[in-house]
Amino acid sequence: MGRSIAVFCGSSMGNHPSYAKEAQALGHLLAQHDITLVYGGGKAGLMGVVADSVLEKGGRVTGVIPEFLNTRERKHENLTQQIEVQTMHQRKTIIYEMSDAAIALPGGFGTLDELFEIITWNQLTLHTKMVGLLNVEKFYDHLYQHILTVRDEAFAPTIQVENLRMATTAAALLNLMM
Repeated sequence: MGRSIAVFCGSSMGNHPSYAKEAQALGHLLAQHDITLVYGGGKAGLMGVVADSVLEKGGRVTGVIPEFLNTRERKHENLTQQIEVQTMHQRKTIIYEMSDAAIALPGGFGTLDELFEIITWNQLTLHTKMVGLLNVEKFYDHLYQHILTVRDEAFAPTIQVENLRMATTAAALLNLMM
């Protein structure tokens, strides 16, 4: 695993306190392992929890936020580096280019969009980044089963599923990815 990880997650907290607990644990572990967090640049929800957790342990955080989301996601003002872009596509491209691997925490459609785009780019060999799912409260169980169905029905190569890592805690997931 490289020295920077893209983290995709919700700009809300979700229904389970364990989502924030694992987001915080992930942030602490990234800082402890000297891994830069690269993420969407907001301070709301799980995005804010993971960023604040890296920062409170003295780690580095790069945020990439489209100008139009400065008010909706409340741009985080205390990051190591904040990059402002015009579009969501630019945001994702820069996050992917700056990271060596990616982890998806629980989140909404934006999180799923980012997750599937990076998996697709792996499949198209635009990059070969390891991707992890932080499966807190079994959040990704159904999605992972569907991914297996996609593979079993020959719509995705087996290697893409084999390269996907999944664990229920941040510590276990980082261990699988290192």
